[in-house]
Amino acid sequence: MDETPVRVSRQMLKVLKMMIERPLIPCSGAEIGRQVDLGSGTLYPLLQRLENAGWLKSQWEKVDPSEAGRPRRRLYKLTGRGQTLAARALAEVQMAPGVLAWGS
Repeated sequence: MDETPVRVSRQMLKVLKMMIERPLIPCSGAEIGRQVDLGSGTLYPLLQRLENAGWLKSQWEKVDPSEAGRPRRRLYKLTGRGQTLAARALAEVQMAPGVLAWGS
């Protein structure tokens, strides 16, 4: 886990908002991308930065691909630290003067 500060971008705020609304439910990258309308080229590096910083943890889905009829998915979930830092980042943006519709 890296203690380097994470630069919080608009795209990251969208991901954090979605994940903090359901902190106990692991989500696949594809599901996150659909929910926040981000392409894989933006989303996966962002998820990797959050995981490296300790905001997220991920693990492979426990499913047999041949039985499921699809590949396993990588599931992402906020850590306790990530929940705290995400809530703080979202609160800071909501309190910032002149910020309009950052999540849209």
